[in-house]
Amino acid sequence: MSKEKFYITTAIAYTSKKPHIGNTYEIVLTDAIARFNRFIGKDVFFLTGTDEHGQKIQEIAENEGITPKQHVDKIAEQIKDIADMLNISYDKFIRTTDDYHVKAVQQIFKKLYDQGDIYKSEYEGWYCTPCESFWTETQLVDGKCPDCGREVKKAKEEAYFFKMSKYADRWLKFIEENPGFIQPESRRNEMIQFVKSGLDDLCVSRTSFKWGIPVDFDPKHVVYVWLDALTNYI
Repeated sequence: MSKEKFYITTAIAYTSKKPHIGNTYEIVLTDAIARFNRFIGKDVFFLTGTDEHGQKIQEIAENEGITPKQHVDKIAEQIKDIADMLNISYDKFIRTTDDYHVKAVQQIFKKLYDQGDIYKSEYEGWYCTPCESFWTETQLVDGKCPDCGREVKKAKEEAYFFKMSKYADRWLKFIEENPGFIQPESRRNEMIQFVKSGLDDLCVSRTSFKWGIPVDFDPKHVVYVWLDALTNYI
């Protein structure tokens, strides 16, 4: 009889700077859960790794006088060394600069574009470089990033967008039919209200920097974090 499958992942660590205690705390807790589920007989797959693209990394590398790849290689090695030193029982350490990940992201982007879920337009708003997030005027708090409280810059650029609004009804139907999919209940309710309040289409490419996965059919664009880093969990 085949074993019950159990999949668990950390949030992959961003390679802007050397790892901190939060990265270590998370991977130790995740390792404990993975080990327990192996112990009770489940077929466990434990994923961890590093998120290695973005404007922030490009700017740090430029300030250090090295290439972005040299910078992320150094930080990713530090993160992996800590995991190995702690005897973390991960099954896969993924890096978003891995060749196979780059190819998969490009294929996903192209498929979404071909089926009409991605379109080209223009983005204008406020950009927080440390958080790599765009914000509208009304989302700012005292004129600053609502997440980290730091300064934002006015940004306008050509970009591709994912038609997230198209899937709101389908997503809500799925959540209603699968009440245990998001836990705890408070987070489930929070997400339902967020979606019901209206979803904007999502910016999924950038042209203002180069350190990212190129859109292979439009190489002046690089794939933005939502279709790059997040797809590693697949």
